[in-house]
Amino acid sequence: MADRTPPLALEELRALVASGEIDTVVLAFPDMQGRLQGKRFAAPFFLDEVVEHGTEGCNYLLAVDTEMNTVDGYEMSSWERGYGDFAMHPDLTTLRRVPWNEGTALLVADLAWNDGSPVVAAPRQILRRQLERLAEYGYTAHVGTELEFIVFKDTYEQAWDRGYHGLTPANQYNIDYSVLGTGRIEPLLRRIRNEMAAAGLTVESAKGECNPGQHEIAFKYDEALVTCDQHAVYKTGAKEIAAQEGVSLTFMAKYNEREGNSCHIHLSLQDAHGTNVMAGDGPGGMSPVMRHFLAGQLAALRDFSLLYAPNINSYKRFQPGSFAPTAVAWGYDNRTCALRVVGHGRSMRFENRLPGGDVNPHLAVAGLVAAGLHGIEQQLELPEACAGNAYSADYEHVPTTLREAAELWENSPVAKAAFGDEVVAHYRNMARVELEAFDAAVTDWELRRSFERM
Repeated sequence: MADRTPPLALEELRALVASGEIDTVVLAFPDMQGRLQGKRFAAPFFLDEVVEHGTEGCNYLLAVDTEMNTVDGYEMSSWERGYGDFAMHPDLTTLRRVPWNEGTALLVADLAWNDGSPVVAAPRQILRRQLERLAEYGYTAHVGTELEFIVFKDTYEQAWDRGYHGLTPANQYNIDYSVLGTGRIEPLLRRIRNEMAAAGLTVESAKGECNPGQHEIAFKYDEALVTCDQHAVYKTGAKEIAAQEGVSLTFMAKYNEREGNSCHIHLSLQDAHGTNVMAGDGPGGMSPVMRHFLAGQLAALRDFSLLYAPNINSYKRFQPGSFAPTAVAWGYDNRTCALRVVGHGRSMRFENRLPGGDVNPHLAVAGLVAAGLHGIEQQLELPEACAGNAYSADYEHVPTTLREAAELWENSPVAKAAFGDEVVAHYRNMARVELEAFDAAVTDWELRRSFERM
């Protein structure tokens, strides 16, 4: 990543702490699920000790399930290994104020073992490694993530107590692009937009979506690691702001049988001069680099689906006619395809439409970069674009279950070559843990169909 000015410089933080304006510093890292995990420090202690020496965290944080239960099968962390610590080193380029929490600043951490070696299965390290590979070609990836969520008038505590049933959405009907519809909760949307901007994110817009209460706030694209870090900060911050406002919101991929929450990811490549190397004189205004990179996306899409759709619920989105993809296909500005090519000239890019709102952005973008490098290295040829309805055309189908995706990932030579055996095994185990928990659960669906009638 190129040198860049952080949203908040360290010397600015020192001055704000000295004046009493900042008293708390959060140091956190994205875990396997993309959640920020870490500690809140007294600001003077952070400046005196943590800036230079970092801190420690239990390494089980990369070896638990969503409920934070300790589970077996992870090589790096277990009862047999004693659940020791790894080091958390602050990345000062990520330092920013957190306006929604009074007197607070935040940084993202990189993880290392006690000998200084990186924790290779950490999502941020996985992305860093793929960006390093990309840099060997002289390219940087620029990324934008479009994250949707559904707002409910119930608090998080009320939603919990009701088993997440019977909640009241903030809107009662489809408000896609409706200014009237977004106006219903503009105080919440405005607060999120403005406070994200004050935290150093560049806000583009907010719009309504199709599912009742569904909205999207978009941010300007940036370098890949910056975008992914900001995605994690935004996701956490939006939930915290909603809680402060007495409402709740969810990013889960498929809350109900209507439209799911997507997280379309846009990616382009730049060279050292800032030129978009995906634009060219070829068909559709694409360069050979773009064609090979996109061909790699198609070739690895099924194998890498675990990175784009990491949860059981993720696969409920992939329904025909839902604006979530089912076909391993690409097209020019074609929203029925998994991969959509948009823009021209300096804005030439592609969009991967598989990820949902539950995606871990660091893992997904690492997958996009690795797939593209596979296409470049193998000089893969791009097939013809889909010009019609990909839902009804004869293409390979994206995986329909987490079990299918995990098996593809585990047996993928492309995944092992790009990420290494340790990373492949680590995230295969994550899927195994989720599948075993789900297979053991008795669902509401089973109770309704079986309690009396079976």
